[in-house]
Amino acid sequence: MILDTFSLKGKSGIITGAAGGIGRAIARGLAEAGANVAIADINESGLEATRQYVAEAGRCEAIVVDLTRDDSIDDLVAKAHQAFGDLHFLFNNAGVIHRSPCEDFPLDKFELGLRVNLTAPFLLCQRLAKHWIAKGIKGHIINTSSLIAVQGGRFVPAYSSTKGGITQLTKTMCNDWGKYGINVNAIGPGWVETEMTAALRADAERMPAITARIPMGRWAKPEDLVGAAVFLASDASSYINGQVIFVDGGWLAF
Repeated sequence: MILDTFSLKGKSGIITGAAGGIGRAIARGLAEAGANVAIADINESGLEATRQYVAEAGRCEAIVVDLTRDDSIDDLVAKAHQAFGDLHFLFNNAGVIHRSPCEDFPLDKFELGLRVNLTAPFLLCQRLAKHWIAKGIKGHIINTSSLIAVQGGRFVPAYSSTKGGITQLTKTMCNDWGKYGINVNAIGPGWVETEMTAALRADAERMPAITARIPMGRWAKPEDLVGAAVFLASDASSYINGQVIFVDGGWLAF
């Protein structure tokens, strides 16, 4: 039955950036679809709140991770394997953003963005893909891209660079790993009501201007991303590879 292909029963995986917002909503959705979920974040209190929320729907393991450190990334993968055995999906959702005009943008903030938004996802993908290739597991990788990957944005040179990078990395990994049955795709969120966009939503000029351009007339809630995430983690998407699915209420079509 077609609906069976959307089930994640018996599947396990990692989702980073799970302490709130999109990550929390998607972790809950994956658990509701039957998955065992290893949630990871540097924010311990937020991670615990997510663990309690996700545990209402399914099995969940909370793992604190510092994505700026290779040893912490290795520890995350090891603990997820210890908790669930084989892993079947990875959702690279963690990200940082700093807003400042390009001419004044601090180098340390730029380098932090590169490390968390691009280098860490690459390392996680690499570690899981090696395991999957060795064991013949047809894994699913989902990266978080953004509208900013194709539009540039304002005052976000690090964020836009890394989201463009993660989009191209998704395509390159598809080319390298498709022959092993590994699917690598991305979700491109539109304007979502999260802590990361709080400043924009409080801006009396930009908030109505952004909303007016969205054909659906509203910003997304984190839960609006869940369907795409479950789809890309499941066998229903087994022949979709190297793609970015933009969940933007029609923003890019305007």
